[in-house]
Amino acid sequence: MRGQDAQQAQMFSYVALEDRIPADHPLRSMRMMADTALRAMSPLFDRLYAPTGRDSIPPERLLRALLVQALYSIRSERQLMEQMQYNLLYRWFVGLNIDDPVWDVTVFTKNRDRLLQGEVASAFFEQVLAQARAARLLSAEHFTVDGTLIEAWASHKSFKRKDGATLQDPPDDPGNPTVNFHREKRSNATHQSTTDPECRLFKKTKGSPAQLCYLGHVLMENRHGLIVKPKVTQASGTAEPETALELVQAIGTNRRITLGGDKKYDTRDFVDGARSLNVTPHVAQNDTNRRSAIDRRTTSHPGYALSMRKRKRVEEIFGWLKTVALMRKTRHRGTQRVDWMFTFAAAAYNLTRMRNLVPTR
Repeated sequence: MRGQDAQQAQMFSYVALEDRIPADHPLRSMRMMADTALRAMSPLFDRLYAPTGRDSIPPERLLRALLVQALYSIRSERQLMEQMQYNLLYRWFVGLNIDDPVWDVTVFTKNRDRLLQGEVASAFFEQVLAQARAARLLSAEHFTVDGTLIEAWASHKSFKRKDGATLQDPPDDPGNPTVNFHREKRSNATHQSTTDPECRLFKKTKGSPAQLCYLGHVLMENRHGLIVKPKVTQASGTAEPETALELVQAIGTNRRITLGGDKKYDTRDFVDGARSLNVTPHVAQNDTNRRSAIDRRTTSHPGYALSMRKRKRVEEIFGWLKTVALMRKTRHRGTQRVDWMFTFAAAAYNLTRMRNLVPTR
């Protein structure tokens, strides 16, 4: 019998929002872990908000909404608010009922800026990492470090001389002028972006174009490939080995550990600094027209070959952060804000990995 194409909408729904989400949906275990971390952060939220006044967006819902944005590659907060109008999965994860109104995008952005002023992303990351540590998913002896470029939210046209001098003709279009960089030597010492003064003109390898960017650093444990410490710094030729030593010191271990890395970390200063911190540097040898700082005492050990295989997993982290969490080009300006978003995206990555590693109750 043919069914009828009834166009009249029902006035009431008798199916709860909780029942509409499949029991084996991946977001269920991730929400359990996220809620555990957010409950532990309640004292921090109390210090960020005034005891009186009009109620704001609950910080727990705001952070869960940012998690949805990172997990589902939503390119803007305006699009996030639009999709939360009709996507029941997003509403369930954030904590909104079917009839609850979605926040205005300006209100959402203003409330998000309040969280940017505090160490909320770092606290959330540490709470997620504490759950991984309690489940014994972290290695305490073997780590890998690496860095990647994060393109800044600024164009080459904004990279102008600091003294205000110009070698260009008067602009043909004040709104979008044609800029010719021919015969002009540009460097971070003489030029600066007017859009984002903290970004730097930098290129990582020969043959690649120089970009206005930041450097995102990750310290990964080798057992399950979870992020232990993330950090964003200004881009420079020595930022990666210097930041690697800072990240190792930040984990605060007293036992001897191994630290894998690529050829950029094969410098005498980094190797000596790592060994002074009771760290065995398992970095790739860079012996092209130079002498490697890694000797045969290290390369002949069986653990060195194992670290060389494990260190490639850090590229999976950067691939997820750039393609899924949309960190290839940041939507924020300033080192502090970019670091906040990078740390929060790192926490989202750990949740994604842990949902397959932590038993679901």
